[in-house]
Amino acid sequence: MSTTSPPSSALPAAPGFWARFFDSDIWHSFTSSPMAMLAAAIAVVCLFVSLFAPWVAPHNPFDLATLNLSDSRLPPVWVEGGNSAYLLGTDDQGRDILSAIMYGARISLFVGLASVLLSLVVGVGLGLLSGFVGGKVDAFIMRVCDVMLSFPSILVALLIDGVGRAMFPNAHETLAFGVLILAISLTGWVQYARTVRGSTLVERNKEYVQAARVIGVAPLRIMARHVLPNVMGPVLVLATIQVAAAILTEATLSFLGVGVPPTSPSLGTLIRIGNDVLFSGEWWITIFPGAMLVLIALSVNLLGDWLRDALNPRLN
Repeated sequence: MSTTSPPSSALPAAPGFWARFFDSDIWHSFTSSPMAMLAAAIAVVCLFVSLFAPWVAPHNPFDLATLNLSDSRLPPVWVEGGNSAYLLGTDDQGRDILSAIMYGARISLFVGLASVLLSLVVGVGLGLLSGFVGGKVDAFIMRVCDVMLSFPSILVALLIDGVGRAMFPNAHETLAFGVLILAISLTGWVQYARTVRGSTLVERNKEYVQAARVIGVAPLRIMARHVLPNVMGPVLVLATIQVAAAILTEATLSFLGVGVPPTSPSLGTLIRIGNDVLFSGEWWITIFPGAMLVLIALSVNLLGDWLRDALNPRLN
């Protein structure tokens, strides 16, 4: 007696990616955490207004043809003397604060995300190599990490950025941004390397790695295809938290005058400009960019804390 298998059309279709995602533990953890949802909403709004600043900003604060010095230092619209055309007031050059914040957040987010991405690529690669190969390679990479950790990150960033500006005083803005991203990434990769190395030391002794070695899989392929996916959980959490740290570092450098070019001011530059006239009563010039910086950093940090708990199997 022969049995016939049902036609393929009668078999249930495999759920798609989004169906699996919305049915996952991470999505359930996200929807069960009001703080994570609030942080995500704030982060999405900040990201939206910064990415689409040329379209959503009421003015272009960096178009000199539209600036009017007679509108300089106007208070917010709800304060006596405010102008309805400038909701959050203007700075000493007549630039709209609300529009400047949108454009400035765009620059801060770009520098922060780019520096974290560069740190992640370098740190994960070196950490994976150090933990998997071991021996003298491991010792050398870890000693380099120890040396980098002995210097405050902000001082290293100041040194690299200062040297870059001294060597290329008339450099194009693209090169200036590249030097700034490199300066922030120079110490940021160390934490990724140490984290990945610790996880790799555990993974390399497991059965699936030993089995791959027995059947003759190349070490590079084992690291990339088998070990790397199993060590990325802590890296994603660290990267989320480091985005806020990178944005704050960029803001600090810009506040000190060695950050992004003056023609493309970020939130840190706006805070520095407002700080010069803070005691003259024009508080809105520095308070609102500072509040935007706090919102971005706080929302990213809260998302990082939630992601750390969501990916921790001991808490699930």
